[in-house]
Amino acid sequence: MAINELRSVSTFIKAAELGSLRKAALELDISPQAASKALAQLEKHLAVRLFHRTTRVMSLTDAGQRLLEDVQPALLGVQRALTKARATKDEFAGPLRIAGPRTTFQPILWPLIEEFCDLYPGIRPDVLLEDRIGNWVEDRIDVGFRLGPSPDEGVIARRLFPLQLVICGAPAYFERFGVPTSLTTLSSHRCSVFRHPGTGRLAPWHVFLDGQLVEQPVVPTIISNDADLELSAVLSGKVLGQLAGATAAAYIRSGQLVPILLEHMPDIASYFVYFGSRTSQPARARAFIDLAVKRLTDCPQYVLTSSELAHAQRLLPVSTRPVKIQAS
Repeated sequence: MAINELRSVSTFIKAAELGSLRKAALELDISPQAASKALAQLEKHLAVRLFHRTTRVMSLTDAGQRLLEDVQPALLGVQRALTKARATKDEFAGPLRIAGPRTTFQPILWPLIEEFCDLYPGIRPDVLLEDRIGNWVEDRIDVGFRLGPSPDEGVIARRLFPLQLVICGAPAYFERFGVPTSLTTLSSHRCSVFRHPGTGRLAPWHVFLDGQLVEQPVVPTIISNDADLELSAVLSGKVLGQLAGATAAAYIRSGQLVPILLEHMPDIASYFVYFGSRTSQPARARAFIDLAVKRLTDCPQYVLTSSELAHAQRLLPVSTRPVKIQAS
């Protein structure tokens, strides 16, 4: 018969302390029958008698006294460790392991972490940013952020805001090279293409065409695996780019970038915050998730409205006729 050693030892120690199996059962919040069974299993497992019993009194045998002296300090240590573990779960201090994509999300994450650290200065963020999809168990992640069409299996996820893919360029580009008036004319324009850091593959541009999401071929003038460098290239007026809305939004609002071909702009994925079961989460993780949901859910800072996009297009040159592309 299997023996629950921790329960059996706990019952034994409590009975020895109180001198009564009934009182031990009451203290441990178990039935007298369960206490009697636990003690009997321990004696059978050790093949020794631990108590002298009468109808009114129970006292330790020599073997029972030696066992009590050996196991009582160890059990107290276990109980202290369990109490400490429960307290750690509820405290707003210690490490908080956060994972997320490096591309496009880095500037979004930092203001969130900065605000959280101001609220809870005892918490130490440990941030892992990379574009691969990691193993949450191996990486010991408390809270994660991912970009995709839907949540991964095996974790809980809350949608934050959509990923907009905006084809855009600087006013200087359009003044020099003209404005693409259709998807077909993109082939004669200077374009930036992103190389995925995780796979090394060139990421195609995606557009909506006839109600479907399709890949739009472009001839790359600049290839980069760094989102900041690609943004700089587009802002310089050297190339067009298809940028994440969260990256381009501030520059479109300020007039530094102008969106084009809006009728083909896809909205294919969203950012999600991922986490495990709330019942087993540290309080600091729950607080960070709550802050992320509060600050980022459909956040207007990172999502351009249709009216904003339409207004931004008014900055295009009046003439949108194609011109011959010149070497830069």
